Amino acid sequence: MIKVIELKRTVTDSNDRDAERLRRELKERGIFLINLMSAPGSGKTTLLSRTITDLSGKARIGVMEADIASDVDALKIDALGAESIQVHTDGMCHMDAGMTKSGLAGLETDLQIVFLENIGNLICPAEFDTGAHRNVMILSLPEGDDKPLKYPLMFQKCDALIVTKTDAAPYFDFDLDAVEKRVRALNPTIRIFPLSAKTGDGMEDWENWLLNEWEKQKNA
Repeated sequence: MIKVIELKRTVTDSNDRDAERLRRELKERGIFLINLMSAPGSGKTTLLSRTITDLSGKARIGVMEADIASDVDALKIDALGAESIQVHTDGMCHMDAGMTKSGLAGLETDLQIVFLENIGNLICPAEFDTGAHRNVMILSLPEGDDKPLKYPLMFQKCDALIVTKTDAAPYFDFDLDAVEKRVRALNPTIRIFPLSAKTGDGMEDWENWLLNEWEKQKNA
């Protein structure tokens, strides 16, 4: 009889243990880690740039940019004067807890909030716990309002959904009410923030939530 090993479960179980350890370590160090996930081109870096600028003086923020190749996004963050590091995943389509821990080692130690800008992908990143304290997804209007139907796990795993590029609403057939209904059927407690990082509309609600969640984590 041939022994069959459920490799995916073995890998994810091991990663889950590593992620729990990393979460505890980060809490002890006073670092609040946000795992930011989305499809390519959704506006992650633009959102981060606006958030970093708006919260300047309120929190020391760092960013870990994960990409298969290139350092384009990290250079944009660095230009703002924020601490950033580029992580190349050598073809991997997601970050896991071990990779996240290795990347964090390259950042300054006095940071208070760190964003992990995960690989642009709506499938793999949702399956692997990075050790983050909160998971946040970005969905942009040009991507369409059917994504909760196509990629349910991503929406189930997230604490917050940011709907970006709302300034482009006149140009796209995007039903925000339908998105909210579909998402809440998958995840009733998720927070949803429609906003435009370009105009600033809706940014305050997202940033207040972020700061409040940071306070909750510090006092947990």
